Amino acid sequence: MQQIQKSKLKCPFCGSSRVYKDGTRPAPLNAVNRDPIQRYRCTDYGHRWSDSPVLNTLNDNNGSGQICDHPGKVSKNLTATQKTKICVDKEKTPTANEIAAAPHIERLMIQLKNDGKTKGTIRNVKKYLQILLANGADLFDPENTKAALADAAMQKNTKRLIVSILNVWFEYNNIFWKPPTYNKDNEIPYIPTEEELDELIAGLGKKCGTFCQILKDTGARSGEIAQLKWSDLDFKQRTINIKAEKHSNGRVLPLTDKTLNMLSDIPREKNRETVFSSITSMRSCFTISRRRLTKKLSNPNIKKIHFHTFRHWKATHDLHLFHDRERVQIILGHKNSNSTETYVHIDKMLYLSRRSDEFVCKVADELDEAIKLIESGFEYHTEIAGHKIFRKRK
Repeated sequence: MQQIQKSKLKCPFCGSSRVYKDGTRPAPLNAVNRDPIQRYRCTDYGHRWSDSPVLNTLNDNNGSGQICDHPGKVSKNLTATQKTKICVDKEKTPTANEIAAAPHIERLMIQLKNDGKTKGTIRNVKKYLQILLANGADLFDPENTKAALADAAMQKNTKRLIVSILNVWFEYNNIFWKPPTYNKDNEIPYIPTEEELDELIAGLGKKCGTFCQILKDTGARSGEIAQLKWSDLDFKQRTINIKAEKHSNGRVLPLTDKTLNMLSDIPREKNRETVFSSITSMRSCFTISRRRLTKKLSNPNIKKIHFHTFRHWKATHDLHLFHDRERVQIILGHKNSNSTETYVHIDKMLYLSRRSDEFVCKVADELDEAIKLIESGFEYHTEIAGHKIFRKRK
C-alpha cells in the first residue's frame, strides 16, 4: 500500500494524515467515468472511504446489468459483486409528538449549555428524549411517557438514567409528574483476565491500543482519556494528570514503562493539543477491531470487553492485590466511598471461583519486615514459636 502525502489527503472522519491507498473498486453503472474508484484507509483508526464518482443521472440505470463490449455482441452477465446497489435514504416522516417536542428540546439544550453542562451530558439528554419519542411517548403527557418507558426494551439502569433526564425535562416545561421507580441492576459486570486484556491491546492499532493500555494502567473513564492533552503527560515523572468527569476527583497517576513507550511512538500532529481523536472515533475503531480479534483468537470473551471494562478490571485487581479500599477510591476518583464498595462485592464474587488453595508463605520477625510484606500483598496468618507467618495466594 502506498502512503499518501499528508498535505494532499486527510481522513474525513478523524482528520488523520496517515492515509494509505487501499485498492480499488469497480465504478457504478451510472458513473460518468468508468475508471475504477480509489479506496483509502486511515492507519490510525482504520476508517475506510472511497472517492465519490460523478454520476450520470440522465441515463436509465434500471437495466439488466449486462455490458456490451462491441456493438451487436452481448457479453456475459456480470456477477452479483459487480452490480451497483443504489440505496436511497428515505427520510422518515416525523410524528406529531416529535414535531411538538422538537423546539422545546432544542431550547432545553441551550439551557443546559448555559447552565454549564458538558457536551456529553447535553448529547445524552437529547438522545434519550428522542428514543422515547421513537417509542411513541408524548413528552407532554407524564403518564403516557411512563407507559412508553415501561414498555421499552431497556435495562433497568438505563431506565433509571432516563427518569433522571425526564425530571429535568418536566421541570423545564413546568409539568408535574410522579417519577417511576426502577431498582438498580446488581448484575456483576464481566471482568476479564489480564491475559485477555493484553491480547486485545496487542491486536489493536497503534493509537487505539495505546488508548486501551492507558485505561488498563489508570482505570480512568474513556471520556477522561479521550480529552487527554500532551501537556497532561509527564514523561520525566512518569505520570499522567487526569481531568475528572462526572463530578469525581482529578488525580495524578503513575504509568508503566510499556504505556510510556507506546505513547512515545504516537506521532504528534501540529496544531493539535489532544493525544487522541474524539471518543466517537475511538469507540468505532475499537468495536471494529474487537469483532475481528474475537474471530481471530476464537475467544468469545473478547467481545464482552468494553472501554469501561478496563475500569472494572483495574478496581477489582488492585482491591484484591492490596486490600486497600481507600487506595482504589483515590485511583478511580470516587468522592463517595459507597461507589467503591461495589467493587468489594465484585472482588468477593469474582475471586471466589478463581481462588486456589496454594499460598506463598513468608516469615517476619521484625516490624519492618512485616510492613514490607503487608505492602506487597501478604496477609498475617498466625504466629508459631514467636515467628509471625504471612501468606498470599498464588
